[in-house]
Amino acid sequence: MNVENTLNNKKIINSLTNNMREYAIFGVFIIVCIALAFAEPAFTSSTNVLNVLRQISITGYIAIGMLMVIITGGIDLSAGVLVGLCAASGAAFAHPGQGAIWGILVGLGIGAFCGAVNGFFVAYLGLPPFIVTLGTKLAISGAALVYTKGHPTTGLSDEFIKIGAGFLLGIPIPVWILLLCIILGTFLLNYTKFGRYVYAIGGNETSARVSGVNVKLNKMLVYILAGTFAALAGVVLAARVNAGSPVAGLNYEMDAITICVIGGTSLMGGTGSVRGVVAGMLLMGVVTNGMTLMNVSSYWQLIVKGSIIVLAVLFDTYSKKR
Repeated sequence: MNVENTLNNKKIINSLTNNMREYAIFGVFIIVCIALAFAEPAFTSSTNVLNVLRQISITGYIAIGMLMVIITGGIDLSAGVLVGLCAASGAAFAHPGQGAIWGILVGLGIGAFCGAVNGFFVAYLGLPPFIVTLGTKLAISGAALVYTKGHPTTGLSDEFIKIGAGFLLGIPIPVWILLLCIILGTFLLNYTKFGRYVYAIGGNETSARVSGVNVKLNKMLVYILAGTFAALAGVVLAARVNAGSPVAGLNYEMDAITICVIGGTSLMGGTGSVRGVVAGMLLMGVVTNGMTLMNVSSYWQLIVKGSIIVLAVLFDTYSKKR
């Protein structure tokens, strides 16, 4: 009885800690917005607000998939180059006369397949996620360059372009897609057995396996979802710029990991939420946009992003020790 009470109290404390951290991030986001509004009046214009939302949508798709991977205690370093491969392959099937559906299906299919390859090596062969996804990152990058011969695919259909450049009710379509991804991610992690299994695997994989959880299958599903979300980012990005570039998503995986860490996702696994990812992507979006509006050098922007990652990890480590 005492053990059960201790475990329940621990769960309550962890939940309160995570919620406080997420609320703190939203608070920092508000403070940053107010500061930028005073420093750069153009920041609050409706055009800029929509631009920020459109920009964070691409990395937002990847971050939601990355969140699930990190919760299981894994990592996916191939997500960025997968964006480029799916952008190029999807665009190749979206020329005028072909509509948009084939470009979307081909792009998402390739993303799901590459995610399944990652999941197979990690879940069924037991290889370290870092090594596996680092290897597939190089392989996918090479495959994208071989497929396109290093040239972007252009001349896309109007229907396909609308996915990334169109508007619905005055809001960019990529933002609506991001909203659907947020709803889907929240539903999967919070209201399904799959979500409970994902947290269980990240919390203690051995205990999850002993409890009857099919660890291998659920791990593989996580990587398939991560690949699909990255592919979605590639398809939308290709539609937005009217070209499928094989190097379009270079280093996007680092932005996605940054968003997850800022949002309270522990790199040790077992902790994280879509709500935290939303907070992280909003904060990173306004910080990046603000630095751009104030003409901060891209080199300094990299330093700021790197510092944010280190500070977020330090805060996470300190919180766990407390």
